[in-house]
Amino acid sequence: MQAVRAMAAGGPEVLEYGGVAAPAAGPGELLVDVRASGVNFIDTYRRSGVYPMDYPHIVGVEGAGVVAEVGEGVSDLSPGDRVAWHDAPGSYAERAVVRADMAMRVPEGVGFEAAAAIPLQGLTAQYLATGSHRIEAGQTALVHAAAGGVGLLLTQLIRHLGGRVIGTVSTEEKAGLARAAGADEVFLYGKGVDVAQTVLDLTDGRGVDVAYDGVGKDTFDASLRATAVRGSLVLFGGASGQVPPFDIQRLNSGGGLFLSRPSLQWFVRTPEELAERSAMLFDGLENGWLDFRVGRTFSLGEAAEAHRALEGRETTGKVVLVP
Repeated sequence: MQAVRAMAAGGPEVLEYGGVAAPAAGPGELLVDVRASGVNFIDTYRRSGVYPMDYPHIVGVEGAGVVAEVGEGVSDLSPGDRVAWHDAPGSYAERAVVRADMAMRVPEGVGFEAAAAIPLQGLTAQYLATGSHRIEAGQTALVHAAAGGVGLLLTQLIRHLGGRVIGTVSTEEKAGLARAAGADEVFLYGKGVDVAQTVLDLTDGRGVDVAYDGVGKDTFDASLRATAVRGSLVLFGGASGQVPPFDIQRLNSGGGLFLSRPSLQWFVRTPEELAERSAMLFDGLENGWLDFRVGRTFSLGEAAEAHRALEGRETTGKVVLVP
């Protein structure tokens, strides 16, 4: 089969497209004919050596396709079933091995490119809105980086659940994207902007019921100050750096606040939980209340170009590879 391997740690030039031995499904696994692969920053981190890896290795963890074979012990999926996944190393290939308990069924009404692009960011947004803090009708949420991949999906999920969204963005262009996704209020953060005070002004001094913060160090203090009494701060990333140790008493003085630091692995621990979360996403795609668009599509042989575009911030929306 054809696949994309990182031959050594380095830039996109270390990616090599060529023939490799096709894998086989082991016990509890699926062999899938890959129809599309999602391109993510974690792929670039593993390619570059930021995350230690063995070389050469087939790149990619996310994708969608059709089950070709099932391994021993797999009874709930069969050849011909349409599936997607968010964590199957070796997904930049014509065939990939996927754990059966981590495969998501893809409805006929959802295309493979969308199905390959949504798992990582979509499942993250879904657990944030329903697990780390369950949005209820009438609640107000602060979403940092509201025009990012997770931010746009999270904004739509919050609105679908009856919540109000205040979004922060870095440019006017991104402000337009956040508003189009349904954000009620959007403002630019940066030098001279008091994020917490702006949020308080927009909520008549009350603050938000939940602050979703994937930025980390640069926004954490503002998120705390912008959260209402008995509200929640959900810190799910550190794009600006990790939050340094802080005095936990600040949660008390801030109004009895709740603080969590989740990640996706703790919210898809069983096949049943994964199925429930993915079903909500695919329902949104099928029925039109979730607007998710693939930004750019490259062929599998153009993986190096796709990585350059992603790392160079030349793309909007998700990047996918197709065989």
